[in-house]
Amino acid sequence: MRALIVDDEALARSKLLRMLRAFPDVEVVGEASDGTAALTLAAQLRPDVIFLDVQMPEVDGFDVAASLPDDAPAVVFVTAYDQYALRAFDAHATDYLLKPVEPERLARTVQRLRVSEHGAARASIGVPAHLMIAERGQTHVVRCADIEWLEAADNYVTIHLPGRSLLIRRTLTALLSDLGPTFVRTHRSAAVALDAVLTVRPQGKGDATVVLRGGAEAPCSRQYREALMQRLQQ
Repeated sequence: MRALIVDDEALARSKLLRMLRAFPDVEVVGEASDGTAALTLAAQLRPDVIFLDVQMPEVDGFDVAASLPDDAPAVVFVTAYDQYALRAFDAHATDYLLKPVEPERLARTVQRLRVSEHGAARASIGVPAHLMIAERGQTHVVRCADIEWLEAADNYVTIHLPGRSLLIRRTLTALLSDLGPTFVRTHRSAAVALDAVLTVRPQGKGDATVVLRGGAEAPCSRQYREALMQRLQQ
């Protein structure tokens, strides 16, 4: 079982590393001190599980988890605060460890990881405040509130922001599951942020064009138009 440890505190990483060495079937393949490094190492090392701190500078652990690709490894949240437990378990995290981590409690987590089905569909991790998008050697921290619309292409989604666009390796369905009710699908390959909609311009045969606050236009097919109008009225 290949593990990645993510924590902004070096002492916490070292302690967890020492504790995981007690399990002969667990190999710690990397450590990261922030979300940017976590995403880079997750892509390079392909771990089976990420032990992920919740509170970190700039973006928290939930934002990092939301930025992982759909075939992401299992996630075990590790934190000194118990108020995040409900959110973690609602998201079907494999486990939630409180610092200081006790050896007996860690052993139960490892056993749970051994019997879990790593091939199961990824669960939503709750509505994130940010997404971290690696593109052309850089990692961009994107506020979800700034996203105007989403455009799907196979297993990638183009995230359209004011004045720029970024590509993330997610499916549109999975990304919308994470982003929550502030976004609505308008087409099999498009979704819009409700707050960004300025005009819905009718087209022929029941289709429409959605004009967004930055001037961009997103497609809206007849299949999704009624649901869009209902959401806007709400």
